[in-house]
Amino acid sequence: MSRYVCCAGYMPCSGRCGEAKCPQLCLATEVFCCFANSVASTRFLLQDEFQIQTTKCDNCIIGFMVCLSQVACIFSIVACIVGMDELSEASQILTCCSDMVYCTVCACMQTQHKMEMDKRDGKFGPQPMAVPPAQQMSRFDQATPPAVGYPPQQGYPPSAYSQYPPGAYPPPPAYPK
Repeated sequence: MSRYVCCAGYMPCSGRCGEAKCPQLCLATEVFCCFANSVASTRFLLQDEFQIQTTKCDNCIIGFMVCLSQVACIFSIVACIVGMDELSEASQILTCCSDMVYCTVCACMQTQHKMEMDKRDGKFGPQPMAVPPAQQMSRFDQATPPAVGYPPQQGYPPSAYSQYPPGAYPPPPAYPK
C-alpha cells in the first residue's frame, strides 16, 4: 500500500485524494465509487509495468462490451422519449445483457491482473501452466487399484463379457510388393 496512488495515476484526481495519509480508505472508495476506472487503470498499470500489449481478441471483447452498453443506453433514451412499453422492455433486456457482459469481462481482467502480479511476485515457480501428465486407460478385466477413500469396486461378472472375443486391433492389410 506504500506505492498506492488513486486510479494508478491515470486519472486527474490521482494523488489528490489523500492516498498518502490513508491508502486503504482511498482504495476502498475507488473500488466502490469508480469500479470501472479502477479495473481499467490497473490494467493500464500492469501493461505499462510488464510491457504487455493488448491482443486483438482483448480489443474485440472490450469493443463488444462498449458497443453493447452504448446500444443499451441509446435504447433507454429512445424508450424514454417515445414512451413505448415494448421498447422499454427491450431496453431493460439489453441493459441486463450489457451488465452481464461487463461483469464477465471485468472478472476476466481481474483474473489476468492476479496472474500477472503472482508471476511478478514469483508465486508460480519456473512454469506457471504445465501440461498435466498423460493418463492410462484401463479395461474392466485389468486389476486397478481402488480410488482413495472409496471401497473396492466389483467389476462385471465374467459371464457378462466373456461371450465377446478379446479386444484387439485387426491385423494391418498386406500390401503387394
